[in-house]
Amino acid sequence: FTQFCRLADLPDLDQNNTWVASTLQNWVKDIVSTYGFDGIRIDTVPEVNTDFWSAYGEAAGVFQMGEVFNGDPAYVGPFQGPLTAVFNYPMFWTIRDVFKNGEPMSNINQRYEQEQQNFQDLDALGLFVDNHDNPRFLHNFGDISKFKNAITFSLTGQGIPFYYYGSEQAYGGGNDPQNREQLWTNFDTSSEMYQFTKSVIMARKTSTIWSYNTTTHTVNDSHLVYSRGPLLIALTNSNW
Repeated sequence: FTQFCRLADLPDLDQNNTWVASTLQNWVKDIVSTYGFDGIRIDTVPEVNTDFWSAYGEAAGVFQMGEVFNGDPAYVGPFQGPLTAVFNYPMFWTIRDVFKNGEPMSNINQRYEQEQQNFQDLDALGLFVDNHDNPRFLHNFGDISKFKNAITFSLTGQGIPFYYYGSEQAYGGGNDPQNREQLWTNFDTSSEMYQFTKSVIMARKTSTIWSYNTTTHTVNDSHLVYSRGPLLIALTNSNW
């Protein structure tokens, strides 16, 4: 019932085996029911065939967010369907390119246009700036202003925002495990990024932006201005 996966040659369950598949489906159904989860995160989705994920998601009976670590929408997109949603890794790289590396802000809109051809529901995709698998945005990069713009986009753009712990403390760790810094000795609710994040989340909640589509007003190499209902968002990747 086991096989060896490409991740450090670790032993892995063979989900093509009917007994293994049914056991895992029964397990997730039971654990969701027992603990009342309203959603689950699934790691390394491409390592398992999509037919299994369809049955697994149906057994779970709740929202699923899958990780497909790839920047190509044509590759990532087909995994939405077997699963409810996936993290928007293509946009993750676009966020880095635009806000950190200074590529045109219009790349964000172009990315969304491209993704409309590959994904079933952009609103369900996980939108994020940092996570535990990549060096943080601020790693070897001290521009808090550009970080704030990236964070604002992740909290107000199309998709479901995922905020990685430590961003509110402006952590800048490198590759794993440096990007998994301890927080319990440095949870400062008065820090600049904590207060900034709090203000953006408050504006998001007050405006209930999830009830509105995105309307773009201005976009060029250095600026992107859009609104969602009553909330107007103005972003830049420049220093002025």
